[in-house]
Amino acid sequence: MSRSLEALDPQIRRFIEDVCREGARLRGGRALDWPERRLIAAQARTPWREGGPRMLATRDYRLPSPHGEFGLRVLYPQVMEAQPSPALVYFHGGGWCMFGLDTHDRLLREYADASRRAVVAIDYSLAPEHPYPAALDQAVIALDWLHEHGADAGIDARRVALGGDSAGANLAVAAALRLRLAGQLARISALVLNYGAWTPVLSAVARQTLGTSEDMLSGAEMDEFWTAYIGPEAERTVTPLSAPLHADLHDLPPALLLWGDRDVLAEQNAAMAQRLEQAGVQVSSHVYPGAPHSFIEAMSVSDQARDAIARGAEWIRRHTPIFSSQGLPA
Repeated sequence: MSRSLEALDPQIRRFIEDVCREGARLRGGRALDWPERRLIAAQARTPWREGGPRMLATRDYRLPSPHGEFGLRVLYPQVMEAQPSPALVYFHGGGWCMFGLDTHDRLLREYADASRRAVVAIDYSLAPEHPYPAALDQAVIALDWLHEHGADAGIDARRVALGGDSAGANLAVAAALRLRLAGQLARISALVLNYGAWTPVLSAVARQTLGTSEDMLSGAEMDEFWTAYIGPEAERTVTPLSAPLHADLHDLPPALLLWGDRDVLAEQNAAMAQRLEQAGVQVSSHVYPGAPHSFIEAMSVSDQARDAIARGAEWIRRHTPIFSSQGLPA
């Protein structure tokens, strides 16, 4: 067993070993294009998204954008504390290049069930076919649609949290920043940010100790994702909206940041938590020992992944309260 795997939480290591082994089997040593990589990544994760809570219903929508149509899915848990329901709007990870609603289906259902709120998942267009700012533009279009039509979908658009993992956490903060520029930040009540990708800059220490080819996410893979998203000169062409660690973060809503100490992005998540606090944002953060990037995907076998989901759900409930007819917390 490699030293990288030995350092992982044993429950999470089971997930990592299985996904990597199955991915290698499906690749068969071939060089793959992006569509093939997406298919294999999804297939390798299929057993790990099975099970979990059943939803009362789901609804799928297609929304127009300058970058083409994109999908939006609303998941309604068996128990909702109010109708219309406050909601978590969630952006999946995958380096802006991979994954989608199906790879994240169980996580979305877990959040809906634990928070007792609807979850709105955005199936944004992927890079490199649709580079920045396509995904961010579609994120804002989805939020505008929810603001105008949420009641028709059973959503209380006055109480919305934004969340995401990895590249999705980046999109959640960038979308909040775009709403702030438009004077509409009051529409967002909270942020749930799981091991976000905040800047293309990785330290040599992070690359050498947590971002090797044996790790769940390598420094080289992150370089490739950033290049696909914002171009070949990623470190020199970042903007506050493509790499929010470099943004002015004042006035953002309360933010929960969760990451593992075995993640190549751990340093920048610690830096992002500090930057948010310095900007006067209410911040709560938790670091999981022995957890790599993407550890929440191991929710079917990992106590730490389930704890992260529970923390996120509690944060959502706290910041999207249900009010009685008298305007008081129910």
